[in-house]
Amino acid sequence: MKESGGPFLPEDALAAGERLFADFTRGQVQLRITASWEPRHASRARGARGGMADLTDSAIAARVAVNRALEVMGPELAGVALDVCCFMKGLETVERERQWPVRSAKLMLRTALMALSRHYNPPMPARRRRVEHWGAEGYRPELYS
Repeated sequence: MKESGGPFLPEDALAAGERLFADFTRGQVQLRITASWEPRHASRARGARGGMADLTDSAIAARVAVNRALEVMGPELAGVALDVCCFMKGLETVERERQWPVRSAKLMLRTALMALSRHYNPPMPARRRRVEHWGAEGYRPELYS
C-alpha cells in the first residue's frame, strides 16, 4: 500500500482539538494543584454563594461546550481526547495508563478528533433540486419570438 505522505491528522481535526482545549481552559475545568493566594475567600461575606455562582457566563458556556463535545465523542473516545488535548499527556503516557497496545492511542486520538471535527463543523446537507415549473415530466415551454 502506497502512503500519500500527507499529515496523519487533518487540519480540521487539529483545529477541533485546539477548540476543545480553548473551551476547557475558558471553562476553568482544570483542577488547581497549587494554593491560591487570591483574597476572595476573605472578602466573601458569611453565607455567600460560591462555586458555580462565581463563574462568568462565558465560563459556564465553555463548560457546556466541553460537555457537549465529550458527549459527541462518546465515552470510548472522550478520555483520550481529554488526556492529550486538555491535560497535555503524551501518547505513550496515555497508552501506559490505559494499558493499551503501542501506537494505539494515536489511532484513537485521530478517531476522536475526527468525530469532534464533525461536531464543530457539521457537513452541509445535499442541496435539493429546485422545482423550476409545475409541468409534467418532459414538459418544455414554448418560446415565442
